[in-house]
Amino acid sequence: MTPQLHINKLFTQETMCLTIMNETMKNSIKWSVSIAVITFVLAAIFSVTSNMVLNGVAWYTGLIVVLIIVFIGIFFDMLGIAATAADETPFHAMAAKKVYGARYSIKIVRNADRFASFCNDVIGDISGIISGTASAIVLIQLAISFRLEGGSLREYIVSVTLTSIIASLTVGGKALGKTFAITYSKDIIFRVGKVLQFLEDRFHIVIIKDKKDKKDKNKKKGYKREKQNI
Repeated sequence: MTPQLHINKLFTQETMCLTIMNETMKNSIKWSVSIAVITFVLAAIFSVTSNMVLNGVAWYTGLIVVLIIVFIGIFFDMLGIAATAADETPFHAMAAKKVYGARYSIKIVRNADRFASFCNDVIGDISGIISGTASAIVLIQLAISFRLEGGSLREYIVSVTLTSIIASLTVGGKALGKTFAITYSKDIIFRVGKVLQFLEDRFHIVIIKDKKDKKDKNKKKGYKREKQNI
């Protein structure tokens, strides 16, 4: 190999690395912006829905709503952890046998970072914030129902007790969900894959795009540029 060809090859490799880095940065920015918009919309929907449900209902009904919100956060936290813990290999064997949902399960595992970010950060954090707000509304309803004076010892005890119960259920539920998610990650992701596959087949809603296809396209572009430079 002549020195000129060697220099051209090094330049091409450096150009490819910069192209990949720029592409990664663009994708990261696009993902961050889109996830911020999704979070804003979902937070608004959760907040409006919970306030509409809690408005004018009895305190025990409000407490059930809070528990449902907490359970949603725990459930999605479990899905996110299962995605990061699952192995792609078993699903390839299932996909080879054309098992329904296996193909989408592979997509989830390949995009585990984004899937986990959506489940844990978006849904999980929104559920935590909304459950805190809903707990405050339930506390007001409790104070009205039992005629608790603001700032009184009874009102303080009820407030601390309710907050502690919600916090312990959230943390304890997520701890249990993590153990369950790691132990049964394959089964959990497979069932989620079935649901997402059904949505795509029946309603043509593409939830996750395959990351491998994007990588292959970027590689082909890089190879073309390399050939042109040579």
